[in-house]
This record gives sequence, structure tokens and C-alpha cells, in this order.
Amino acid sequence: MGPNVVDWSIIVAYLFMALAVGVWVTRRAGSSSSEFFLSGRHMPWWLLGVSMVATTFSSDTPNLVTDIVRQNGIAGNWVWWPFLLTGMLTVFVYAKLWRRSGVMTDIEFYELRYSGRAAAFLRGFRAIYLGVFFNVLIMASVTLAAIKIGGVMLGLTPMQTILIAGGVTVVYSMLGGLTGVLITDFFLFIMAMVGSVAAAVVTLGLEPVGGMAGLMANETVRTKLSMLPDFHNTELLVSVFIIPLAVQWWSVWYPGAEPGGGGYIAQRMLAAKNEAHATGATLLFNVAHYALRPWPWFIVALCSLVVFPDLQSLQTAFPDIDPGKIGHDLAYPAMLTFMPHGLLGMVLASLIAAYMSTISTHLNWGSSYVVNDFHKRFLRPNASEKELVLVGRISTLVLMIMASALALWLSNALQAFNIMLQVGAGTGLLFILRWFWWRINAFSELAAMIVSFVVAVCFQFFAPSHIADWVKLLTGVGVTTVAWVLVTILTRPTDEATLRRFCRLINPGGPGWRAVLLRAAADGETIEGARQKWTVPMGILCMAVGCLAVYSALFATGYWIYSNHLPAIILTCTAVVSSVFLMMTWRRVNATTPG
Repeated sequence: MGPNVVDWSIIVAYLFMALAVGVWVTRRAGSSSSEFFLSGRHMPWWLLGVSMVATTFSSDTPNLVTDIVRQNGIAGNWVWWPFLLTGMLTVFVYAKLWRRSGVMTDIEFYELRYSGRAAAFLRGFRAIYLGVFFNVLIMASVTLAAIKIGGVMLGLTPMQTILIAGGVTVVYSMLGGLTGVLITDFFLFIMAMVGSVAAAVVTLGLEPVGGMAGLMANETVRTKLSMLPDFHNTELLVSVFIIPLAVQWWSVWYPGAEPGGGGYIAQRMLAAKNEAHATGATLLFNVAHYALRPWPWFIVALCSLVVFPDLQSLQTAFPDIDPGKIGHDLAYPAMLTFMPHGLLGMVLASLIAAYMSTISTHLNWGSSYVVNDFHKRFLRPNASEKELVLVGRISTLVLMIMASALALWLSNALQAFNIMLQVGAGTGLLFILRWFWWRINAFSELAAMIVSFVVAVCFQFFAPSHIADWVKLLTGVGVTTVAWVLVTILTRPTDEATLRRFCRLINPGGPGWRAVLLRAAADGETIEGARQKWTVPMGILCMAVGCLAVYSALFATGYWIYSNHLPAIILTCTAVVSSVFLMMTWRRVNATTPG
């Protein structure tokens, strides 16, 4: 069932709202580069946290989750659930450090932490590599999903989808900067959540599904309900559960879950009013991302197993779609075709919202790298604020054009995405430790970047195809980690003055900086705050308790939906008790944290 006038009216009204926000904050966003990229560093935690959640809900996320559930059940989502550990480590350890740094972007961090030409090269190279090439690939993949949804559900050509959704997004991103992105993200998140819940309610009411009772009684669905993997299926257990929990979360660089924080998550923390707001924003993000948002998607995915039990049934229902494009991920938009008018418009608007929130963040984030870490740093060090904002707006437009062109050319971005994941294997531990071990230097990061890339290319093009992905991951992590540790030991350390300046500004604390502090003391230099109590051990405790609270809430929700009341009650109580303990403990930690 295609959209009617009511559905189109809802979609158009939403698009005009996004444009209005961009126009409303244009003058403020254009006043300085700090306003354009960091909203003047005075954003509240709740707005920043909601923006993080909205950004990670892209137009292809429900499709991916549906694919996972249909093939490996609810438990298959352990492939991404362990990234909560990374997120909670950022909340209770790294958020305040990032806010304390005062940098414009996380790429600028390189010349705050390291010294010499190697640090400058790292900053410039990664500004273009991450801000342009990698960023364009991500946006192209998201745009490709939007093109498919627009074609299936709205009958739009790829160019029409890009001109409508992409055009509105790039306009309000160019006009409103990060402030426009944050405000629109707030409404985008509400729209996206309402749409996903509405989709779950309607699909449950379909006659073949028969409500929640009928869904739970379906034999195919019953095999997909467990929230833990089958411990008798060794291959699935290792690839989906053990490796992600034991290795993947701390070793792999992944957008939105970078070990040690980074990317657009760091941008939001840097835009916060202070350290407390940076911490609160990342905490809200992780709670909403892992505990609040997934279950409506899970329900639609489970219902799709009743309506479209296999790929052949999808092909039969949509005969005009290229058989090569038929996959389990198509089941989510297929289920949305049953939505009644009005709700269909709302759900379609929510998918457009998901696309726009992701693209707008990547546009502003990537543009911040181009402007602050390349144009200003290397081309025009004395550029005026007006010029920097202008370059930011132009680079925003150019990034959108490049992403759109690549999306029109792509047919399957999965291979490139897998390469990018493998490229990040082994770099995560370095991103975690560089804050707490003085000996890590710019050459360490260069080695990690180069070796992980070479290993990824070798696996992708030269290794036998039968090698499991988790074996490739472990190999990449091991080889890359050994390489950067050896390079760290064999190369000269960062300049002493840079290390001491870093200690004064960040006050990272811990045994990893003791040598620097002792050398400073021997030279008669006192580093303020060096004798403050090191809060990282307590932060790690809070991380563990926070993970317990969020996982308990996630699984309690599932058991309430399954009407399995005893584990639901136990897990709900666990979530409440651990949350109370967390709030009390973190209040004590903040009391010992320097201003």
C-alpha cells in the first residue's frame, strides 16, 4: 500500500520543520567556528545525549537488526551489545578528560598529546582520511539504504530521494551548524521512536501474527527468542558472543563506539557546558541506545518471520525487486507496507528522520575536521572566523555531493564496510591507553594505522575465503597490537614539555604518568592536581555497575514482553538497585574531581 495525501502531508511537514530550525539558528551558527562546530560549548547534557542516540539510528539500522534476528535470533545482537562496555568506559573515565582538553575536534588531540612533525602529519592525514574518505563512505552507505526505502515505499528514483531528503539535510546543516543539528535531532529522535513503536504495534496486530500470544506460540519465532546464544553451537557462540565480549569492544575502532571516545561522540562531549554535562550526555546515550530503543525493532523482526518466513516469500511478495537485492534485511521495510494511512506517513517520516539525523551529524563532524584540522592548521592559520564558517558550509555541501555520487554508484556497501571494521582491529587498545601511558607517541599511532590497514587488505584480497571473520579479527588485533607496542618501545618519546603540558591540562593521573611527574619534580616544576586522588579505578567500577544496570533493563524488558515474570522481576530489581548504587558512587567520584 503506497502513501496517500495524508502520508505525504506528514512527510512534507516534517521536512519543512527541519528547514525552519536551520534558518532559525543561522545567525548564531555563523558567528564563529566554535558556534558552528561546537555550539559555543554550552549545550546541556539531555540535548547532547538525545542527539547521540538519534545519530546512531540511521535509515539502515532497523534493516540490519532485522537481518540479525531473522538469521541468529535475538541473541545474535551480541555482535553489537558488547560495545556498551566501550560506551560506559567513555562515560565514567573519558568524557571528563575530553571536555577538559578544550580542543575543537578529537583530531586536534594529536598535537595536544604528541609532538613534532609526526603529530602534525597524523592530524592532517586523519582529518582528510576520516573527515572525507571514511566519512563519505559511511554517508554513502546510509544514503544507499535511503534510496532503497524510497524506491520500495515511495516509488522515488534514486536521484529524487537524494534531492529531497539529502537536499533538505544539507541545507539545514549548512545554515544551522551543530546547533541546528542538535535541535533537529531532538525532534528526529521523538519521530523515530514513535514510528518504530507504531510499526511494532501494527505488525503485532496483523492477522497472520495474531498478537503477542500468537507471535510467542509460533514455532519459528520460539527458536529466535533466547537472549543468550546456543552454547552448543560453538561457531555461533564464539563469533557472536565470546569474541565481541572478550576482544572486540576494546580492540576495534567503530563509529559511535570508539574505545576511549572519539568522532561525533567526542564532538558532543566537547560541546557540553562542563565535565558533568559531558558525562551525563554519554550516559543518557548509552542507556537509550542499548536499553530503550531495540525492542520495537526486535518485535517487527520476529513478526516478519511469521509473514515472510524465508527469502522466497519475500521474492514472491516483491517480484519487481532484483533477486540479487533480496535479503533478510528487506523484511523490515516489507513489514512497513502493512501500515495504515496516516501511520504510514509517520513511519516513513521516522525513517527519513533517521537518515537525516545520521547524515547531518556526519556532515558537520566531517566538515569540522576539514576546517579546523586541515584548512586552519595547514592552509590558512590566520583565517578569520567568518572565513572558517564559510569554508565549513562549503565543505558540508561538497561532502554531501561526494556521498550522493558514491551512493548512486554503489550496489552493495557491505564489503567496504567489513574492510573498514578490519582496518580498525587492534587500534582500540592504543586509543584507550594513550591517555594513561606517557610512552605512547605519534609513531605508535602511525604504526597501528598502517599495520591494521595492511592486515585488512591482505585478508580481504589474498586470504582464503573459508577463514572465519572472528579469526581475521583476532589476527588483526594481535598483529597490530604487537606492532604498535614494539614501535612505541623502539622510537623516541614525545617531547617532555608536551607531556608536562598535557598533565597540567588533563590531569590523567595514574602510574602511567608517574615518570613524567617525577622528572618534573626533579626539575623543580610542580604540576597542579598531580596529587589528586586517581579516580579511574572508581570509574571502572562505575562502568561495570552501569553495564549491569543497562543489560538488566534490556533483558527485563524482553522478559516482560515474553510474559516470563520471575526473571523480569529479578532483572528489573537488579536494574533499579544497580542504578541507585551507580548514582551514589558517581556522586562521590565527582566530589573528588578537580573543577
